[in-house]
Amino acid sequence: MKQRLRKIEYVSLQYSPYILFIVIFVIFSTLSPRFFQIKSLENIVTQASYIGIVAVGITVVLLTAGIDLSVGSNMYLSASVAGLLMNNFGVPPLIGLLACLLTGLVFGLVHAFLITRLRIIPFIATLGTMVAGRGLALLFTKSRAVAFPDSIIQIGSTRFIGIPLPILIFATVVLIIHVFLKYTASGRQIYAVGHNIEAAKKAGIDTKKILSKAYITCGVLAALGGFISVVQLGIINAGFGQNDEFDAIAAAIIGGASLFGGVGHVFPGTALGAILIQMISTGLVFIRVNLYVQPILTGAIIFLAVWLDSQRNGRLAKMRQRTIRVEE
Repeated sequence: MKQRLRKIEYVSLQYSPYILFIVIFVIFSTLSPRFFQIKSLENIVTQASYIGIVAVGITVVLLTAGIDLSVGSNMYLSASVAGLLMNNFGVPPLIGLLACLLTGLVFGLVHAFLITRLRIIPFIATLGTMVAGRGLALLFTKSRAVAFPDSIIQIGSTRFIGIPLPILIFATVVLIIHVFLKYTASGRQIYAVGHNIEAAKKAGIDTKKILSKAYITCGVLAALGGFISVVQLGIINAGFGQNDEFDAIAAAIIGGASLFGGVGHVFPGTALGAILIQMISTGLVFIRVNLYVQPILTGAIIFLAVWLDSQRNGRLAKMRQRTIRVEE
């Protein structure tokens, strides 16, 4: 009987992120029937797509036991570069997108250099680029809003096989990174580096190269997330991307990633976490919670979800230890 109860507890803890997702979905659907409509669910996933893409990049970095606090500034600077090129030089949207991704790539290269060559800890390195990146974007834009052409805004409303394009791009990113992490040597090495970097070095893994790949991936995906946000908004201002890094990190952790590295999956983990965060924000609007109270409740719910997940991981670790048998 005890073994059966322990097995039920283990399964419940293992799938707690999905249980939490279902519980919150049921609560909001009960409080507001409109929340359960297909159109509402589609809007939630569409709005979650940009932060989901950023969170996927954050997950890759978290797997190495690192962190990237600069993704919000990266989004702002990369989108600003694209917008200014399209507005001032008349470049086509595709070139604007490439310029945006290139800016994100530079962010990743800077982080790789600071962390692997200068050996600055990721928290300090990315905190510095967070401030510097936003300052550079403010310098380029002179703190003015940057409007994007109609051709960019139309991308946000474009559908392919009946699915909004932002959702398809989000799904494609999740699929590519999921396959990369699970089925390639570099992906498995990212887990190894995050689990124990010294052991990875002894195993012959080029840890500097792996860390560089992780931060470059995060930089490019942050820039792409910024562009996807732009195609939905059509304009950016000085506050664009601000605090999005915290939502992205929360989405990754809710999805099962560990701040200590070596644990996490982008599918369904991070993808589900990003949708859950957007679902909470949208649900509070549907049930007409006071506009000024919404951020407080959203933060409280996210904090609770992250705390529960940390408790879950601790409990699961203890239960796994109990199952270890010593051969006599």
